[in-house]
Amino acid sequence: MTETPQYTYAAVGATAAGRWPAGFARLRFRTRVGTGAAAFRTAARAVLEWRMHRTMGVRMDTSAGRAAPGVRVRVGLGPGRARVTAPCRVVWAEEGDDRAGWAYGTLPGHPVRGEESFVVERGPDGVVWLTVTAFSRPAVWWTRAAGPLLPLAQRAYAHRCGTALRRIVRTTAER
Repeated sequence: MTETPQYTYAAVGATAAGRWPAGFARLRFRTRVGTGAAAFRTAARAVLEWRMHRTMGVRMDTSAGRAAPGVRVRVGLGPGRARVTAPCRVVWAEEGDDRAGWAYGTLPGHPVRGEESFVVERGPDGVVWLTVTAFSRPAVWWTRAAGPLLPLAQRAYAHRCGTALRRIVRTTAER
């Protein structure tokens, strides 16, 4: 018997089409992470295989070695007893010659409702970009109480993703 995921929002997969449902805060953060085919391949692997997140100190509890539709992930942020865990499921993933990435959707128990994607693209000029896209709204009292601080925290998280991925690309290219 296959378990059907019960996402905490209706617009499952909307980030793949670049859409944002009404009633959700929006985030789109784009940052340059490198240049060239090798940089793209390194960045794509780091995103698809959870390395970008783990480099940031984010706990990615999953039995899968890489992102694929249906894969369950329990994201853990913060140290020790203060760690916040957030159950998610990958809603889409792709891997091509110039574009690779994935998105997860929130499941019951996640402190927000919505979806977040992490996409690496190589442009015609060879520049490699990471784009983090999300739509969300608070799901529990403490994320509602955070008010305007929640979008700031999400933007800071997206910025950290870019910093971590740039470091991975740079150190891998130096080997």
